[in-house]
Amino acid sequence: MTTMNRNLFVTAFCTIVIKEITRFTRIWIQTILPPAISMALYFLIFGNLIGPRIGMMSGFSYIEFIAPGLIMMSIINNSYANVVSSFFGAKFQRHIEEMLVAPIPDFVILGGYITGGVARGALVGLVVTLVAMFFTRLSIHHLGVVIAVVLLTSILFSLGGFINGIFARKFDDISIIPTFILTPLIYLGGIFYSINLLPEFWQTVSKFNPILYMVNAFRYGLLGVSDVDLMFAFTIITLFIVILFIFSLYLMKIGKGIRN
Repeated sequence: MTTMNRNLFVTAFCTIVIKEITRFTRIWIQTILPPAISMALYFLIFGNLIGPRIGMMSGFSYIEFIAPGLIMMSIINNSYANVVSSFFGAKFQRHIEEMLVAPIPDFVILGGYITGGVARGALVGLVVTLVAMFFTRLSIHHLGVVIAVVLLTSILFSLGGFINGIFARKFDDISIIPTFILTPLIYLGGIFYSINLLPEFWQTVSKFNPILYMVNAFRYGLLGVSDVDLMFAFTIITLFIVILFIFSLYLMKIGKGIRN
């Protein structure tokens, strides 16, 4: 790779990232504020009102226990939503063609969209964390784990949003996966309970849910407790990232949904 090509790729990557960040920060009332309000309601209802009736869970008050899961839920939803809406919008408005005819490789385009999704996911996660601090005390057990899980999870669901955006043919298509697949997996991913409370059969079934590993890895980073092995959780997350990244590049290479 020549210096000229490298500079071209960096410029293209930074342009896409700036565009993505500008897009969701410009409409922050739609992208940043709603998750903060929703999470405040979760903390109020499940934490302050229902939590005292449930009692302790894994050695923590219920509101402390669910806080990492609620933060992770906001990160998942927003990193996914940012990429799927932005990429489909680019297809719908037909300015995706400008990037496709530009002399930049597919991985640069993909990396720009992923970085935009990570930025929104991390920003919303930070905002929700600040909201959580009004309802409970949060401490960090392992900062490195917290940062790694946030980045990896944001990357994973940004890739998921990108793939959804490629296959989507109309606006309704970008809500099918979040509604019928993503939401059930999130709610059954150990956000509101420890899987140790489940019968053995359902514990086994729960372990096939990849979101379980993200929620528990993040919970370990904040609270120091987890229902799954930490290294295995990182292995699962990384494996899914590699698979979705390769699949995304393949779809772009064959022009699926963008050249026909």
